[in-house]
Amino acid sequence: MRDPYEVLGVPRSASAAAIKSAYRKLAKKHHPDNNKDDPKAAERFSEVNSANEIIGDEDKRKQFDRGEIDADGKPKFQGFPGGGRGGPGGFERTFRGAGMGGPGGAQFGGAGAGGFEDILNSMFGGAASSAGLRGARRGPGGFEFDTSSMGAPELDLAVAMTVSLEEAVNGTEKRVRLPTGKELNVKIPPGVTSGQQIRLKGQGETAPGHRPGDLMITVTIANHPVFKVDGQDLRVDLPIALYEAVLGGKVRVPTLSGAVELSIPKNTSSGRTFRLKGKGLPKAGVNGDLFVTTRIMLPDGNDAELEALMEKWRADHPYNPRSEL
Repeated sequence: MRDPYEVLGVPRSASAAAIKSAYRKLAKKHHPDNNKDDPKAAERFSEVNSANEIIGDEDKRKQFDRGEIDADGKPKFQGFPGGGRGGPGGFERTFRGAGMGGPGGAQFGGAGAGGFEDILNSMFGGAASSAGLRGARRGPGGFEFDTSSMGAPELDLAVAMTVSLEEAVNGTEKRVRLPTGKELNVKIPPGVTSGQQIRLKGQGETAPGHRPGDLMITVTIANHPVFKVDGQDLRVDLPIALYEAVLGGKVRVPTLSGAVELSIPKNTSSGRTFRLKGKGLPKAGVNGDLFVTTRIMLPDGNDAELEALMEKWRADHPYNPRSEL
């Protein structure tokens, strides 16, 4: 991945607030739901999320700035203490591997090769004799040992996927494009939550002699035009007419499973909240609740009769709803 500072368009001296603001703007700009005709939007959205995971996290940002991890969050190899050429014994290190002069392993040679065990002990401590030289043999130019156990390559892949609220509740199957260019269908289980990760074993990258890596999918639930997610609960604003607020009545309220009727009591103020139990999001076999907040809406345009009624009401029944402020 590119430098995360470059991806988010912020300088290295940027504050945490500036990074957060830049991330939000770019995430909204490149969100797949807002770019349905752009096949590369999901890739850019994933790159923005990955960049924020590095420099949006205080600890990871410090590690990246110190050069301890790369732009993908993977640890960087710092080398052997004092490694390379030089040293009192003329210590020289060469690697033999694919494209580097021969098959298998690394070769340490040169003047002073006879003190190789001492050199390993100085670099790794006393474990050199039991671990560093395990399987080592003397070759024509000194000692040779197999490097295949010096750490497997990172073969796991990570991508971001955005689903609608309905898809998160009911489950779905979506097609995802990997950084390698490969595409595959992924089943999203019912009840998935925003930020949850789905692991697909063996769907990562491959390398000869190693087990295939895994694919880690981080799920994000897109903003819904009607409902707001609040943990396991849902919230919705319900517009009601002035006469419904004054006289009361039954109104239809949208839910994820279909509209239901809600009884509005007489003299209901705007901002009053009602709870519909079990109409929220499912989790571990239990549903959250739906909280419905009333919003009194006046008719569009001027209404002479309503204005006359309110003038009469103001004269005959004055009251101050802000008396406690």
